[in-house]
Amino acid sequence: MTVPSGALQDHLAQDVTTICYCWRVDRRDGMALGFTDHDSNLEFDGLSFEPDTGFSASRHQESVGFSVDGLEIEGALKSGRLEEEEILAGAFDGAKVSTFLVNWQDVAERRLLRVATIGNVTLADGAFVAELQGLSARLDRVMTRVYRRACDAEVGDARCGMDLSVAPWRGEASVTALEDPRWLVAEGLAGFPDGWFAGGMLTWTGGPRSGRRERIEAHRRENGATRLQLESGDLSGLEAGTAFAVTAGCDKGFAMCRDRFSNALNFRGFPHLPGNDTAYGYVTPDLPLDGKPVVQ
Repeated sequence: MTVPSGALQDHLAQDVTTICYCWRVDRRDGMALGFTDHDSNLEFDGLSFEPDTGFSASRHQESVGFSVDGLEIEGALKSGRLEEEEILAGAFDGAKVSTFLVNWQDVAERRLLRVATIGNVTLADGAFVAELQGLSARLDRVMTRVYRRACDAEVGDARCGMDLSVAPWRGEASVTALEDPRWLVAEGLAGFPDGWFAGGMLTWTGGPRSGRRERIEAHRRENGATRLQLESGDLSGLEAGTAFAVTAGCDKGFAMCRDRFSNALNFRGFPHLPGNDTAYGYVTPDLPLDGKPVVQ
């Protein structure tokens, strides 16, 4: 946080202050929403900041350098503009959140504290927690290819070349039961072997999450029942009978690409890349260092 200047700085120097926080949320679809932890409505920059939303912020941690800073905001789903179905559908994913420090007696005295992007959003018991990622989080993204043994393509994308819309790479099913902490029991996938959909994608085709895609962390066949574990760890709002489609997963290893998908020619990794053991394994006390190749 930078030091405020002018009238707001003078106000903060007083023994008694009238300060609150305001959050402006700019969604990717162009909708702008305003929220505040004050007890009455505030307006500035052409936007109304709504009270009584239960918004509160955790401690904000900032660090010098390129490490990713973090902040979370949480609140109850009290606002008519915060619909659980929209949050589940990902309407707020990637939204820009601007945090303001505001003198609620004179909103002209305000300061923009930080700008962040909404990362993970979780729902539980009628409340939500949104992770805010600072600008430095972009520095943690891989922007180019990296030499590594594992494939860096996503199974089914243009670089992979697999068509996951046909059997046996795709299945359709529905929820029959929910199990803690992240497991759901599915009907309609009995013909697929254990682990077939681990690492794949689940797309909801019915219910409140219709259209939303989620990563499958694990797929098991136990006692005649099919169980799927979602990476998000969020089963809220799901009911028995909710329909979904799943696509086969890949562990990004060369063996699975070759044996399961017969797609070795499109493998986007370097399976024969020497590791540290190879690089240092040749070192011996009597090794002649004559400049000749160590590995032929």
